[in-house]
Amino acid sequence: MKLENPKLLTLDEAMAERAKLRAAGKKLVLTNGVFDLLHTGHLYYLKEARRLGDALFVAINSDESVRTLKGPARPVMTEEQRAYALGALWFVTGIVIFRQLRLVPEIRVLRPDIYCKAGDYTLEKLNPEERTELEKVGAEIKFLPFLPGFSTTSLIERIRRVGEI
Repeated sequence: MKLENPKLLTLDEAMAERAKLRAAGKKLVLTNGVFDLLHTGHLYYLKEARRLGDALFVAINSDESVRTLKGPARPVMTEEQRAYALGALWFVTGIVIFRQLRLVPEIRVLRPDIYCKAGDYTLEKLNPEERTELEKVGAEIKFLPFLPGFSTTSLIERIRRVGEI
């Protein structure tokens, strides 16, 4: 069954939406991640990210890139399912699935006003290619508070202790 998700955009569609935002003088916030098993930490972070601007685009890793980064047991939910869950949130404006390991092409064409990550990141922990591209496009880089005790990895471990997933 194909899940209807009007917030899931191709990169071309996201670029068109970005152009509309820019023309209206609105600020775009961009973030990215896996967002597997959406939990309280994700919700808090994304809601706070939206407060930084007028629109929030979330770039999510493709299933293939998640397996490369996190191992063969991940993601737990497919890219379509993860995008659908994010699309149900009022504070998420658009979702793009990126296929490479790094977000450089998306940063280059979307030219966000603000790029944010959770507070478990620092400037030094950002991928150097992504950081360079963010600086080139003039994006302000922000780190939002990290809610300790909320991570997908720890949630998966808790579920495994209770029973198989």
